[in-house]
Amino acid sequence: MTRTAVVAGVGPGLGASLARKFAAEGCRVALFARSTAYIEDLADDLPDPGEGLAVTVDLTDAEAIREGFETVREEFGPVDVLVNHASAASWTGLMDSSVEEFERAWEVNGRGAFVCSQEAVGDMLDDEGGTVIFTGATSAVRSRGGAIGFTAAKFAARGMAMDLAQEYGGEGVHVAHVVIDGQIGGSGAQERSPERDPETFLDPDRMAETYWHLVTQDDPSTQPFEVHITNGPQTTEFL
Repeated sequence: MTRTAVVAGVGPGLGASLARKFAAEGCRVALFARSTAYIEDLADDLPDPGEGLAVTVDLTDAEAIREGFETVREEFGPVDVLVNHASAASWTGLMDSSVEEFERAWEVNGRGAFVCSQEAVGDMLDDEGGTVIFTGATSAVRSRGGAIGFTAAKFAARGMAMDLAQEYGGEGVHVAHVVIDGQIGGSGAQERSPERDPETFLDPDRMAETYWHLVTQDDPSTQPFEVHITNGPQTTEFL
């Protein structure tokens, strides 16, 4: 089965690994991001037998998202897989956060994922179902303190994923939420955190295998909602 997948929010690291893994498994992969040059190069370099399509999209712009999905349908057909992977952070606490910073985090993590999900699930309901995966973070299940915008946005996205799973799970749409509890390696991670043991970074290629496993779990009796990816003592304590 050839699937059409949209990875919404692609950059170096896990987003690129997801695109490569899905293409290697035979998917037609649409890459959504604002960085046109990067996603065009990545789309041209995806492994066979998959195909790549770079779609320049600002995920804070609802109309641009809808136009992006129309582009995907014109090139590849209806969407079978969506990964809501975009993220915007506001790393400040209540009194130091502006309304604009707070809203920016929500526009990407919340509203952007909402519009992407509307578009993709609409295709899935008209077809034979599909998979929607939300990339979460530790802050989606346990606040870290001092990052109110990011925490609120990630909690919102997790709640949205839960609601979609309950509403559409019986109609062939598998919705899952992936909690990333650790620092992802690659893409300059070691340079940004030189004090860390390289073995404690999460491997984005291995993480992409977990996402693909979620896509292929098509038996509704064994579909997990949440997967928690962690890597030993260097991650935060999960409560």
